[in-house]
Amino acid sequence: MYALKRDKRDEEDGGSGNPFNNLEKTTVLQEARTFNETPLNTRKCANILTKMIYLLNQGEQLATVEATEAFFAMTKLFQSNDPTIRRLVYLCIKELAGIAEDVIIVTSSLTKDMTGKEEQYRPAAIRALCTITDGGMLQAIERYMKQAIVDKNSSVSSAALVSSLHMMKSTPDVVKRWVNEAQEAVNSDNVMVQYHALGLLYQIRKNDKLAISKLLTKYTRTTLKSPYAVCLLIRIASKLIEDDDAGLESPHFDFIESCLRHKSEMVIYEAAHAIVNMKSTTPRELAPAVSVLQLFCASSKPTLRFAAVKTLNKVAMTHPAAVTACNIDLENLITDSNRNIATLAITTLLKTGSESSVDRLMKQITSFMSEISDEFKVVVVQSIRSLCQKFPRKHNVMMNFLSGILRDEGGFEYKKAIVDTIINIIEDSPDGKEAGLAHLCEFIEDCEHTSLGVKVLYLLGKEGPKTSQPCKYIRYIYNRLILEKASVRAAAVSSLAKFGAHCEELLPNILVLLQRSLLDCDDEVRDRATYYLNILNQKQKGLYSQFILNGLSVSIVGLEKALHQYTLEPLESPFDIKTVPVATQPLIEDKKADVPIIGKSKDKVAASRQDIFADQLSAVPELSSLNLGPLFKSSLPIELTESETEFVVRCIKHTFTSHIVLQFDCTNTLSDQVLENVYVQVEPSEGFEVVCYSPCSRLQYSVPGTAYACISLPNDPLVVLGTLSNTLKYLVKDCDPNSGEPDDEEGYEDEYVLEELDIVLSDHIQKVLKTNFSAAWEEITAKNELEDTYAFNLKTLEDAVKNVLQFLGMQPCERSDKIPENKSSHVLFLSGVYRGGHMVLVRAKLAVRADTEGVTMNIAVRSSDPNVSEVIASAIG
Repeated sequence: MYALKRDKRDEEDGGSGNPFNNLEKTTVLQEARTFNETPLNTRKCANILTKMIYLLNQGEQLATVEATEAFFAMTKLFQSNDPTIRRLVYLCIKELAGIAEDVIIVTSSLTKDMTGKEEQYRPAAIRALCTITDGGMLQAIERYMKQAIVDKNSSVSSAALVSSLHMMKSTPDVVKRWVNEAQEAVNSDNVMVQYHALGLLYQIRKNDKLAISKLLTKYTRTTLKSPYAVCLLIRIASKLIEDDDAGLESPHFDFIESCLRHKSEMVIYEAAHAIVNMKSTTPRELAPAVSVLQLFCASSKPTLRFAAVKTLNKVAMTHPAAVTACNIDLENLITDSNRNIATLAITTLLKTGSESSVDRLMKQITSFMSEISDEFKVVVVQSIRSLCQKFPRKHNVMMNFLSGILRDEGGFEYKKAIVDTIINIIEDSPDGKEAGLAHLCEFIEDCEHTSLGVKVLYLLGKEGPKTSQPCKYIRYIYNRLILEKASVRAAAVSSLAKFGAHCEELLPNILVLLQRSLLDCDDEVRDRATYYLNILNQKQKGLYSQFILNGLSVSIVGLEKALHQYTLEPLESPFDIKTVPVATQPLIEDKKADVPIIGKSKDKVAASRQDIFADQLSAVPELSSLNLGPLFKSSLPIELTESETEFVVRCIKHTFTSHIVLQFDCTNTLSDQVLENVYVQVEPSEGFEVVCYSPCSRLQYSVPGTAYACISLPNDPLVVLGTLSNTLKYLVKDCDPNSGEPDDEEGYEDEYVLEELDIVLSDHIQKVLKTNFSAAWEEITAKNELEDTYAFNLKTLEDAVKNVLQFLGMQPCERSDKIPENKSSHVLFLSGVYRGGHMVLVRAKLAVRADTEGVTMNIAVRSSDPNVSEVIASAIG
């Protein structure tokens, strides 16, 4: 192109500058007037067209008037027969087609070029013509498109096929008529034509599974010359196997496996990639694909090595044993000159390596960490994190490595990954707690990331007081009060308060340090210091647990609404925190959760799932008139019908203080029927009583509708479990499937029996996290404590813990749901809030019985209400 030519001076300067860097839209549009000159200056016009294309591809926005003027000026260039000018014009037409008006004016010129003898013009003319052609005009050029698809010139045929693919989005009915031409094009000797033709055939038939299956059967039996087309066949076969959930029994899987022996490396890799990504494959079935990838690891081509190791890395996440055979080849790739390949190799080894190889791997990683980008460093650290969980006894080696790279330079994501991994080791391995905290203390001395400083301070406040020498962390925390910004200082105040609440011998010193923060320049820091000082001066462990060691577990959105309502209608009684809904998720759910940055946030707190349900229920007239109070808990959906039945019904249980509202989400799958006055008649067990129904007025085909039923809970506080029989009742009207209008105005009554629904113990308990379980346990005291022992016919502690969590629906605390390896006994700590706002804690001691297969559990329950303790202690038996 003329625009890409540089004069000698540019070549001497190295030509490193971009000649289009300082282009202005208005200047280029003014230069476009050159197109009207006679005779045409082809070199100058080519340069202007190149500038226009550059601006448009850089995201420059043209107004409709500007684009139209430039377009009409450009049409004058059809007078030139210069190949470069003509091809640039085609490109500009495609760019301006969606902006300018009356672009169809060049249809005849493009049609002429498309059918002309100049081979250089034809492919680009086809692409430009199809861009400006709408559905109404497509039939006018249909004959030319059919001819172009089967043209002997491969460039013309490919251009027509690709343009047809694009037009499938807007005018599929017309393009579907070109199926015969596309089938003929599949037989082309050109690899790209064959690939594009097969792609078009698939798009035409993709909504017909039988047609796709026949397409696969036809072309898998014949040998296609194009490796691109074979790769497409593999992808189509994989999708069909996945959609049909056919698994390895599908005949199409045999085709994919046969492609592992294809002569093209591209096809071999595509087949291996397809097999390892199938959901139902086992290590034995993965073996042929892994063997092929293992051979690629030793290839002289970097692209093949990269593809192989990246795919093996993915396989290692789900089937690490299948990749173990490749470990020697992967170790050879650690020294690969391409550091991306080396990184993927080392992270794969970290997932598949044995405990004995950890030390060697750590040494190898250290040698090249400084040579790779932060993005790959994060991948390495995440792999080390999973390795820590796999081999907890090696935490010292990995902790030393992590502390070393934590001192190196790096961005936020990299540092965050390291800190998260160290925190994970601290929480999982009690032996590594103090070493990990020491490394993190050193890190925050010179930490430039506020959120990471806050996260570490939060951890120090949580774990530091439980160590053998908690006083050694005070200096690091107090340094943050002197040297850091307001949000970090506020976190430091909270952390110091936890030391004072937990460690009685440190309390006098903590009070002195907090008093110094009363003069802080930031109001958040001053308010926190004042708040904690007042509580600590009371010297009451119950207050410490409630307001320092374990914070409020309420819904932020619900609290805001309750306070706003209280201010609108002031009452004589003080505001009761029990009227606020409990938070549906704890502040820190697991090791992946981030500690929120302390300080003022500009982002509005998002409403939780429970808050959304509360708004929906308050809008139902029949329910709002009952004054049910705040919504306590909403269950997950429970299917009351099979998914293939004529009516699909699922239920969500909404628990209130003394009622349960059943939300029935109904879908009518019959196109020839309309249902009216739809409700679910509930027959509860003894003690439960139906208060009211809220029917769905109309249930059309495939349009979901909702009906409600309100059930009052038994007066006896010890009766909380029950079974509900459900029957869907409705008025049926036959209708026209196309219009949905009923044929008969009267209709007839009918009913449909649904599955039974159980009210279980977990419906009455909301999960609430206690970050310091022992303090919460002491706060409630043993006044209402009940204890009992049970025996389970379960083989492992993991099964017992899983069953207890599912039955009680409570939140595991202090990571007690994670059972260390080779343990025969374990203690599970659970916390929650019982319906009515009563705090409840459970300490379950589990042990595997040596004489018989089974698990024994000793459970102790404490609650602020004696009835709650009795309900939970007796429910398990």
